[in-house]
Amino acid sequence: MIAAAAAPTELRPFIHLQNVRKVYRSGGEEFVAVSDVTMAVAKGELVSLVGPSGCGKTTVLKILADLHGHDGGTVEIGDPANPFTPGRDVGMVFQQPLLLKWRNIIDNVLLPAEILGLPLKPARERARELLKLVGLEGFEESRPYELSGGMQQRAAIARALVHDPQVVLMDEPFGALDALTRERMNLELLRIWQESQKTILFVTHSIQEAVLMGSHCAVLTSGPARMADYFAIDLPYPRRLDMRQSPEFGAYARRIYDLLDVE
Repeated sequence: MIAAAAAPTELRPFIHLQNVRKVYRSGGEEFVAVSDVTMAVAKGELVSLVGPSGCGKTTVLKILADLHGHDGGTVEIGDPANPFTPGRDVGMVFQQPLLLKWRNIIDNVLLPAEILGLPLKPARERARELLKLVGLEGFEESRPYELSGGMQQRAAIARALVHDPQVVLMDEPFGALDALTRERMNLELLRIWQESQKTILFVTHSIQEAVLMGSHCAVLTSGPARMADYFAIDLPYPRRLDMRQSPEFGAYARRIYDLLDVE
């Protein structure tokens, strides 16, 4: 279980993972998915989690969402003034939009509010506001098949925000998009993040994407996941694609490449 953050004697991070470990067991055998992950995330940050495929990034997200327990270490989320409940306070975005094809877009966005039993009238108003925020105003009554892949993923982001979660967990949300759409969605998400002021953990296996997106970056080694580094990315916002050509951007990218090459 995830512990709520205790009342601190000093300022605590909003998300605090300390020496977190996860072991899967099947048929008498054990598989260590996460061996040692430690990081501290302040409220409102966008943290990139980068590492090789299969290194345990998704497992870390599932632990934060309380979909999996952990077998060692501590996981604390929230603050005493605003208690954290995973089922209510987490929004998730996956690699595929996973929209229900028989529902129109606004009803897809409303799904978490329905599941949580939230009052539907204000939820519908919030859904309309979010669709405007993600650039889908006018598409409320459309069906998913009438939207492009990027537009569907925008709807999935709105769905993750409709119940006003404290944390949004994104598991390679743009991995299935073509390169040009992916770049546009990177910038779009940064805009949405700055306007919504949500705390976001963004999983990717792209080093360039991790640097472009993150206010901070967590680098995980090949599985079982171990935290190789956790550092701030001191590049100005709003981020631009041409920043990728700057020496500062290149230095952050090389830092990650060197960490992964060592392994």
